[in-house]
Amino acid sequence: MSDTLTFRRMTEADLDAVLEIENAAFSHPWTRGIFLDSIRSYECWMMFEGDRQVGHGVINMILDEAHLLNITIGPRFQGRGLGLHLLERLMRRARECSANECFLELRASNLPAYRLYERYGFNEIGRRRGYYPAEGGGREDALVMACTLLD
Repeated sequence: MSDTLTFRRMTEADLDAVLEIENAAFSHPWTRGIFLDSIRSYECWMMFEGDRQVGHGVINMILDEAHLLNITIGPRFQGRGLGLHLLERLMRRARECSANECFLELRASNLPAYRLYERYGFNEIGRRRGYYPAEGGGREDALVMACTLLD
């Protein structure tokens, strides 16, 4: 992995590039409208390796809690530890905003993401039955995870 990782806030002008990665990474990607709303309401970050965008993340701060809403690494950049770098950057930002705890939800079938969050220190605290639409029809459970951010 390159040591030239940089981060910057996402803008509306970035959405075509963001959606290209989002659509490649997920069977049920976020839409342009969801990202537009997120840019207006939350902190949306892009991660670059050199001048190439490799991922993005969205985090919401509510009082002393952070909610990780989206973290995405482009499929061709996965498997190199970039997800952990992005997660660490988002959690550092949450601490800067005085968050003491972070929550997230993920598909029960998303084992690579589960392992990433567990490695960082998140613990499974609940399950939302039938929360996500499943590929091919039906519904899939969401796992709810939390992590204490106090240093």
